[in-house]
Amino acid sequence: MNRYPMWKYAIILIALVVGALFTLPNFFGEAPAVQVSAAKASGKVDSTTRVRVEDALKAGGIAADLISLDGTSLKVRLADTDTQIKAKDVIQKALNPDVGNPGYVVALNLLSRSPAWLRSVNAAPMYLGLDLRGGVHFMLQVEMQAALTKKVESLTGDIRSGLREKNVRHSGITRNAQQIEILFRDTPTLDAAKALIADQFTDLQVSSAPDGTQYKLTASIKPEAARRVQDQALKQNITTLHNRINELGVAEPVIQQQGLDRIVVQLPGVQDTAKAKDILGRTATLELRMVDDSAEAQAAASGNAVVPFGTERFLERDGRAVIVKKQVILTGDSLTDAQPGLDSQSQQPKVDLTVDAKGGRIMRDVSRENLKKRMAIVLFEKGKGEVLTAPVIQGELGNRFQISGSMSITEANDLALLLRAGSLAAPMEIIEERTIGPSLGAENIAKGFNSVTWGFVAVTVFMCMYYMLFGVISSVSLAVNLLLLVAVLSMLQATLTLPGMAAMALVLGMAIDANVLINERVREELRNGASPQAAIHAGYDRAWATILDSNVTTLIAGMALLAFGSGPVRGFAVVHCLGILTSMFSGVFFSRGLVNLWYGRQNKLKNVSIGTVWRPEPEAQIKPSQG
Repeated sequence: MNRYPMWKYAIILIALVVGALFTLPNFFGEAPAVQVSAAKASGKVDSTTRVRVEDALKAGGIAADLISLDGTSLKVRLADTDTQIKAKDVIQKALNPDVGNPGYVVALNLLSRSPAWLRSVNAAPMYLGLDLRGGVHFMLQVEMQAALTKKVESLTGDIRSGLREKNVRHSGITRNAQQIEILFRDTPTLDAAKALIADQFTDLQVSSAPDGTQYKLTASIKPEAARRVQDQALKQNITTLHNRINELGVAEPVIQQQGLDRIVVQLPGVQDTAKAKDILGRTATLELRMVDDSAEAQAAASGNAVVPFGTERFLERDGRAVIVKKQVILTGDSLTDAQPGLDSQSQQPKVDLTVDAKGGRIMRDVSRENLKKRMAIVLFEKGKGEVLTAPVIQGELGNRFQISGSMSITEANDLALLLRAGSLAAPMEIIEERTIGPSLGAENIAKGFNSVTWGFVAVTVFMCMYYMLFGVISSVSLAVNLLLLVAVLSMLQATLTLPGMAAMALVLGMAIDANVLINERVREELRNGASPQAAIHAGYDRAWATILDSNVTTLIAGMALLAFGSGPVRGFAVVHCLGILTSMFSGVFFSRGLVNLWYGRQNKLKNVSIGTVWRPEPEAQIKPSQG
């Protein structure tokens, strides 16, 4: 009756082994580290950088516990904070001899002390939030007026192209602040321009007035369209920050909107505020411009002549100079996707680009007029431009086109990554910054750990005293629940914050509720006169429906918090929902396995250790006297 088949015990054993394996990395803690990443989006951190760092540390007499190349960054794990600061200075001098133009960002960080055999099976500790790990917090203000100005500039060019296509002649079109002003010589032309704008540019509102002998049409963005532009600018900036910071290897950064025009950025583990600003300052903008290949431009590229009027001089990644026209054809915000691949005909590496509808229209016009000419993709970082590539236009382009030529597969991947990262829709400035030291984070961890520990001890003592052996089994199940919860959080690489630790303490109380229901149901069966084996079987079977109902309703509330909450609320909800799932496994499946293992083999079971079973006293009976 109360026997588990071997496959169920195999599941329990596998769950325990996997849980212990993935929980173990959390006990090793974190060590001070130095993180090296490229200062430019087009830069690289590779094995050559690693050799330079190793040589610099050896020359400085610094022994590193571990040097690992992790994606786009190099991390050096050290013994203590004093060695960390010394190592940072040594690496900084070795990699950045030119302080004014650094090639690498060298920042303080934290790195797990997990041994290599755990890392080899991808067992890693949970990510810790800013309140537990320490790090830097920034509040950024988005300049919304700049986003509107950028939109007006784009509309100015679109209106100019639209008037030219419809052959509507004008005496000049200019942008004045956030308004577009167009001069016309007669009223019929003015009316034609109004009709075109009303038909093709629904986001604009227009007005007209005489201006001397001419007529001036003034177009401005409608209020509802302006709000839409600002919302899109904020969302694009958040996406761009995510892309750039994720490429730097910062574990689980928090980037979220606050208010109408502010963005909160939290970088856990980064202790150097100045370097964190450098990381944020790496957000770049992309522009597509035509290359000037005239004789004057070629002379200017070689350094033998002055740059022609209306052009600028930039360097390619290999150091060659390119003369690029100032007129911007397309910006990075029109680019929707960039993927590397191989050309089906030549089998050469390529990058497939996709632009939005407006960008596709512009690319068709420009490519039709500039066949066999070069177009440059310019990346701007911190006010400095660099030509990523300058391919030749081979045919009429549209919403989708490709870049191919003399590039390797690695270069194609890097170029696609840079293009996908996008550009900022509006500039930002830091209006608030603060650093949370690792000592404060360690104090928070200690307090959270103590709260979970003492909560577990209190529940265990009560259960053992009240339910005897069944209380011991319930306590073991509770420990397994905690083990599995930490293991799942570690496998998912979820971020644990203080609210998450509060949810963990709450889960302990909720998880034991299932065992209380089971134990009381077993007691009830015993009071009703059932045999011990039958009472155990009926107790687990009949309590399951109640346990399922209570956990499902609680899970629904947790899912609502997860869906509609943000920040700390989501952190609480993640631990809460996972804890409910692990508690159903440990409280029912695992605890029954232990009970079956202990009592199931006893054929003639007389009693069970489940505390005092209160039986109702028999009612007094009144019988008539015999006489």
